[in-house]
Amino acid sequence: MYTKESVETFLKEQGRLYDEPVAESYEEAEEFLEDCMAVEVKTLKEVRRYLDETGADIEGMTDEELKEASEVFALPSGSYLIVEG
Repeated sequence: MYTKESVETFLKEQGRLYDEPVAESYEEAEEFLEDCMAVEVKTLKEVRRYLDETGADIEGMTDEELKEASEVFALPSGSYLIVEG
């Protein structure tokens, strides 16, 4: 289960990661996030750790570059949603 904030942010900003919409409603977005096993984390340090553990090539990336990565969605609360496309 994902927070309302995560689902709404992904629904609004999915174009950063995908050329065409993968979800057109809140329910579709939530289902998509579940299917691709998206992850919610609290801090940028956790984003870095998660991506490193999954084998992403993030060595040398600054925090700002990490925030701007297409699979990292910054949430209004300050947390992050990671969606691996």
